[in-house]
Amino acid sequence: MLKRFRFVAGLALLAVAGPGLAQVDAEPPLLITGARIFDGVGPDLIEGQDVLVQDGLIAAMGAELSAPDGTVIIDAGGRVMTPGFIDVHYHLSLCNVPVMDMAGSNAPDLDYIGIKAGIAAEEALMRGFTSLRDVGGASWGAKLAADRGEIAGPRVWPSLRAISQFGGHGDANPRFMNPREFGGPENNLERLGYSRIVNGRAEVLTAVREQLKRGASQIKMHLAGGVGTEFDPIDGRQFTADEIRAAVEVAEGFGTYVTAHVYTVDGIRQAIENGVKSIEHGNLIDEEIAQMMADNGVWLSPQVVVYLTFSPDLGPVRLAKGKMVEEGLDQMFRLAKQYGVKIAFGTDVVVNPEACADQNREFVERTRWFTPAEILAQATSLSGELLQMSGDRSPYPGVVGVIEEGALADLLLIDGNPLDDISILRDFDARLDLIVKAGHVYKNEIE
Repeated sequence: MLKRFRFVAGLALLAVAGPGLAQVDAEPPLLITGARIFDGVGPDLIEGQDVLVQDGLIAAMGAELSAPDGTVIIDAGGRVMTPGFIDVHYHLSLCNVPVMDMAGSNAPDLDYIGIKAGIAAEEALMRGFTSLRDVGGASWGAKLAADRGEIAGPRVWPSLRAISQFGGHGDANPRFMNPREFGGPENNLERLGYSRIVNGRAEVLTAVREQLKRGASQIKMHLAGGVGTEFDPIDGRQFTADEIRAAVEVAEGFGTYVTAHVYTVDGIRQAIENGVKSIEHGNLIDEEIAQMMADNGVWLSPQVVVYLTFSPDLGPVRLAKGKMVEEGLDQMFRLAKQYGVKIAFGTDVVVNPEACADQNREFVERTRWFTPAEILAQATSLSGELLQMSGDRSPYPGVVGVIEEGALADLLLIDGNPLDDISILRDFDARLDLIVKAGHVYKNEIE
């Protein structure tokens, strides 16, 4: 809820909407003074710099900046300013839906999924996430509504349907249910907009083109089994090299890239050899693969909190797979740091509303391997760099994840210093005093 501002002469009314209202078309300039700034790169805080926001961008930074008439001035009072957070492995349409609602006769319709995605978008923004890369699911409606100011929500880089195969991670049908080609029914995860089940190069080409036509900013593929589905082994290589290459060729032709769900050494090697640029999960890497990722500029998009919050409704088979990949986290992070692999920030909180609400726990769990400054960089500038790989397919021209002149004005003011104690971010409701996206104030609790 908005509270008091200090006004510059000439501003009669601040037309800033609360979290549930449409964004106004024209925002007044905003000047933030008295903040200690983590610019997204760090590791130290910058003091004595004002930040002027105009037209959704950071227009200027400097000491004692002059403010144009009509500028809203906020005195940060020594609070820490950071860029808005970025989660590059999110599923808007899945995080708020219990696992049992996604299966069989309990599954809701796509309209309900879209409503839940909109709710998830607003909640993510209130946790400080001003940008999300959605890596599979029916996210377009929530993205469009947020972009139009009809709901409060982050920027969304959508993958739309994840490209999967019969018997793979995007196929949640029972074991003995036939594929469509053999007279089987529609796959439930396809019906809910999560995946597109394809087999063979020709179908891969069509499915990738479908997602790009519909507005995908990058392509997500399932190259191996996952935890959330029962009949796809983690160690399986589920697309052929030709199928992967087909997807990469189409994506690169559109100026973007393929990111891949895969855990194992063999699967990641196959992905890199065929042009994949981002590895989702990657828990079971070894030294050879870490070096290969670094040499080829391939991103690691890992998650921690998802493995600590699985719903017991997943059942013993899937929970056992989750335990197996969780045990690889320590070696994965150690090798990625050792070989200089670029590491992004993501959570993958799915089919568990309680875990979704605790998205910021990821900051805390990463302290086993990283300093708070390193984690904040992963959640801002590094993840912003990964988003830029979408090139002209990015729905948002400009730079996110940094506080510098010309960057998009996605800003947070935090009560407390997360560089000293990053766990304060878990208490986002009390600690995030200001949330700004594109120069628009969505929350202000500063007296």
